[in-house]
Amino acid sequence: MAIDNRPLSPHLQVYKPQLTSVLSILHRITGIALAIGTLLLVWWLIAAASGPDYYDTAQRCIGSTMGRILLLGWTYALFYHLANGIRHLAWDSGRGFELNTAYLTGWLVIISSIVLTIVTWIAGYVVMGGS
Repeated sequence: MAIDNRPLSPHLQVYKPQLTSVLSILHRITGIALAIGTLLLVWWLIAAASGPDYYDTAQRCIGSTMGRILLLGWTYALFYHLANGIRHLAWDSGRGFELNTAYLTGWLVIISSIVLTIVTWIAGYVVMGGS
C-alpha cells in the first residue's frame, strides 16, 4: 500500500529560518570563502615573488571587474567571520543566549561587517589614489 500524497519531510513545510540559523549557515559559507580566497592570496604572493611578468598577470586578474568583486566578497567574508567569531566567543563564555541578546548581536554582526567592509574599501581607494 503506497501513499503518494504524503510529504517526505513535513518539517520543511512549516519551518521558517531564524536569524540565528541563517547567520550560522553564513558563518560556515564565509569560512569556506575565506579558505578559497586565501588560496588566491597565496597565488598573488607567489606571482609577486616570481617576477614582473607573473605579477602583472596576477594584477590584471585581480584588478579586473570580476577580481574586484571577488575581493569585495572576500573582504566581507573576512569581517563577517571575524565579527561572528567574536559573538561565538561570548557564547562560549555562557553569555548572550537570551533571545533578545542573540538577535541584537546577530544584527550587530551584520551591520559591523558591512561597515568595516565599506570603510576598508574606501581607505584602500584613498591610499591607492582611486586606481
